Amino acid sequence: MATKPTFSGILFGAAYYAEYQPQGTLERDLDLMRKAGFNVIRVGESVWSTWEPREGVFELDWLEPVLDGAYERGIGVILGTPTYAIPPWLQRLHPEIAAERRTGTRNGWGARQEMDQSEPAYRYYAERVVRKVIARYANHPAVIGFQVDNEPGFQLPHNEQTFQRFIEWLKDRYRTVENLNEQWGLVYWSHRLSDWADLWRPDANTVPQYQLEWRRFQATLATELIAWQTAIVREYANPDQFITTCLSYSRSQVSDDEIVQPLDVVAGNPYYKMQDGLEHGVEVPRPELWWSTGIWALFEWGDRAYSSAQSQFLVTETNAQSVGDPWQNHPPYPGQIKQAAFALLARGARMIEYWHWHTLHFGAETYWGGVLPHSQEPGRIYHEVAELGASLEKIGTTLDNYVPDANVAMLYSTDTKWSYEAYPPLPAPEGGPDRRAYEKIFDAFYRGLFDAGAQVRIHHVRQFLDTPLNDFLARFPILVVPALYVVDDVTLKWLKEYAAAGGHLVTGVRSGYGDHLARARMEVAPPLMTDAAGLTYDEYSNLDRELLVQGAGRFDLEEGSAGIDWVDILKVGSASTLVTFDHNELGAHAAITTNSYGKGRVTYVATVPNPALGRSLGRWLVPDNARRRWAADPAVTISTGTTDKSTLTFVSNWSAESAEITAPFSVRHLESGAEYKAGSLVTLEPRSTLLFEAAHTNQLAHSPSQPTERNHENT
Repeated sequence: MATKPTFSGILFGAAYYAEYQPQGTLERDLDLMRKAGFNVIRVGESVWSTWEPREGVFELDWLEPVLDGAYERGIGVILGTPTYAIPPWLQRLHPEIAAERRTGTRNGWGARQEMDQSEPAYRYYAERVVRKVIARYANHPAVIGFQVDNEPGFQLPHNEQTFQRFIEWLKDRYRTVENLNEQWGLVYWSHRLSDWADLWRPDANTVPQYQLEWRRFQATLATELIAWQTAIVREYANPDQFITTCLSYSRSQVSDDEIVQPLDVVAGNPYYKMQDGLEHGVEVPRPELWWSTGIWALFEWGDRAYSSAQSQFLVTETNAQSVGDPWQNHPPYPGQIKQAAFALLARGARMIEYWHWHTLHFGAETYWGGVLPHSQEPGRIYHEVAELGASLEKIGTTLDNYVPDANVAMLYSTDTKWSYEAYPPLPAPEGGPDRRAYEKIFDAFYRGLFDAGAQVRIHHVRQFLDTPLNDFLARFPILVVPALYVVDDVTLKWLKEYAAAGGHLVTGVRSGYGDHLARARMEVAPPLMTDAAGLTYDEYSNLDRELLVQGAGRFDLEEGSAGIDWVDILKVGSASTLVTFDHNELGAHAAITTNSYGKGRVTYVATVPNPALGRSLGRWLVPDNARRRWAADPAVTISTGTTDKSTLTFVSNWSAESAEITAPFSVRHLESGAEYKAGSLVTLEPRSTLLFEAAHTNQLAHSPSQPTERNHENT
């Protein structure tokens, strides 16, 4: 990351496409935006064929009235490069740039991102249009920043030039085919290579080590694409203009903590199920990977975005109303627009920008709702957005340099995610492989912590290793490692040192079981951690149904707590058993154990916790948290953070019924200015969100909980 964004205050707006609108609506649109409190729009990223309608023929002036009109109204502009959606003339002149999703089978045209973005012919034309567009508008006073490309990493191209680059990448890493044979175990099934030319294509590959390295290589393509475009744009950008790209975290090529490195600020696109998807106590299935459902999942997206660079981020696209296909129509209940926006702000957002301003009358996303409906007449959604805009104007610069609090750190492993997408340990409901096994395990722990009232800071493995141990321990006395299957010895030793130095390490199933190439380790499980965990295991099983658990000692279990999907059959040594499984023929007894190690502790969770068990674990790990201090019921979320000047508390009632909270210290409601003394009862209207400010003198009462006797004792 280069720098933080240079602007002050919260950016608020929408993607705006005057080129999609009827003639004569520009002035009306901009006036309505300003009335709604917009101070930013995003433009230009989707229409290469408008910028360059024929090869080498550029039409660059059409956007100027938009920028001029925005500037006149005090609306900043983020200008996008149009490289993710190529014009028809380019696909006709260079059909070879079409990506091959399988070797020799090219993408058809008619959607977007159909090309292999590393193809030299594509790069030539992409660079040319980027330079033309950015040079034309970089010095326009409305332009505050640039977005390079759009949701990069859509697919894994199998093109010939891509495959040859993969071979060269392997040569740099392994040097010789003999070393590759040994490291990948290619003696198995007669896969030994005699020459680099023997390497087979990835289409039918069954070697886990090949698959993992293929995904790592593919990530370098998306990372290099963004770095390449960023370098071009930086030649023209002014010092006060930032450069970003918008991430969709589910994209196949994305390694988010790497791809953001050349950028000035992280940006991404959270989409989520509204209505019951943001209703406390309601479970809504998640059929799509690119959008989430559940209050906890919205907060988790914010924590994922913060984790990419451990800094505040921009929301470049999010729901205004219905999103997705024509059969997915779920506009928000009244109040949910503000609730969702404030949830993202609470976890570190500096911008809320909707996709998009006007609902389209044509194209694949005709029923993806914008701020204005098809009629173009401002309706309920516009007015709720405008109310949010008024709230953000009152908040002003309060969130500058805001850092969300965290009681717990969680370790995220992109390598394990990639490995589990091909070789998951969990089955899908129909019996096949669950390609989302990593997310399922990670989410089970995150949700349990969130539902219990804890706040989470997600760290990538590289970030964890780059942070001095004492600094990390001082900030995060509890570290949860849900599913670190692909991991090297250095990281495992670092985790042990964290616990020995006084940290509480919580580890989940299969963590450490594979090495850096996803090879099963020869050490007794949990590998390199048996002494720290105080246990071993050599047998494990999938679970076809929930396995209920019982609390031992003073571990309070919520009714219905159970393990799902997986169980490690533990042989407990020095560890104390906190939770046991009901009798079963597998012989699995200990479900959760804890063991003193050095100055700290290692807790082992031998299953995937269901929501009830996850909440029970979360309450045990973080018995003192903001929700408890505010005496909030389960429908109310409390999210806290600090700035240079104050301590902030975001309070939301995710229910159609009113709720009450009790202020644990004196606070001021930022929007109304109302002040509440410690002990004051505050009523929350249905689906309401409040932001309170307190002076730093209340920091101790408001800070993340420190290690306590309860979560560090043998029970």
